[in-house]
Amino acid sequence: MKNQIKSRHPEKVNNPINPIKKKPDWIRSKLFNSKEFFLTKTVVNKSNLVTVCQEANCPNITECWSKRHATFMIMGDTCTRACAFCDVKTGKPEKLDPFEDIKIANAVKKLQLKHVVITSVDRDDLRDGGSNHFKKVIETTREKNPNTTIEVLTPDFLRKGDSYKKILEANPDVFNHNIETVPSLYVKVRPGARYFASLELLKNAKLNNKKIFTKSGIMVGLGEEHDEIIQVMDDLRAAEVDFLTIGQYLQPSTKHHPLVRYYHPNEFKKLGQIAKSKGFLLVSSSPLTRSSYHADEDFAKLQQNRININ
Repeated sequence: MKNQIKSRHPEKVNNPINPIKKKPDWIRSKLFNSKEFFLTKTVVNKSNLVTVCQEANCPNITECWSKRHATFMIMGDTCTRACAFCDVKTGKPEKLDPFEDIKIANAVKKLQLKHVVITSVDRDDLRDGGSNHFKKVIETTREKNPNTTIEVLTPDFLRKGDSYKKILEANPDVFNHNIETVPSLYVKVRPGARYFASLELLKNAKLNNKKIFTKSGIMVGLGEEHDEIIQVMDDLRAAEVDFLTIGQYLQPSTKHHPLVRYYHPNEFKKLGQIAKSKGFLLVSSSPLTRSSYHADEDFAKLQQNRININ
């Protein structure tokens, strides 16, 4: 474990050891062994693509890949941030792949995806934070897959000015940026980010393109108070965010931020009910909920509901 931490997270080597709490029964992820899973894996590997499913050690990978639902992570596998909760490798990234847009577009076509989620590492080393690369990937993916809806999960583009607008110009169907946790925990959990800067990004995304759905997510179990979670919901609604995901924080290693407690499924249900009462169009709240978990199914339901209403 020590060597693994050193290679993936050199900034965490000297962190104190935080023992990992035993998972309760309701955290157990579903196991699948299907042709679809191996088809997804083959397409990803042969295309030499990176997925957040693998890099962030997502507990839902077998379930999602069995539905051909892989979340592509662009701009490499190395992040310039050092968030205390994240298992994505940190360090100095490599140069951008000029053919990544074509690889992503072809993979989406091979997997016959109706909805695709595209995320990225933080690239603070780039002048525009990678927004032009994002735009290129969206446009090429849509050109080759005109019937596929596109959801992006972006960095905060902190200190990058209006570079995020390049992504909006490409008209993704959903613009997602995760708020991750409550403001009081930002210094420890998300030290490279700023709570109100993330809120502002979401607010401005909606102001600049009303046709795009905005989305955000929060983890629980990091030491937040119930009232703080409710305040985050209110802040997100004030920023006109449409969709919200709430999931359980799972501690990747003994050197990551400590898990304070596991929330019971009933608590997630109550949080979901509160979020819906506040006006979010879509809410996913469960122990294993992640940003892209069931994103394709949820978006399809929303579209169907709107058709029925009209």
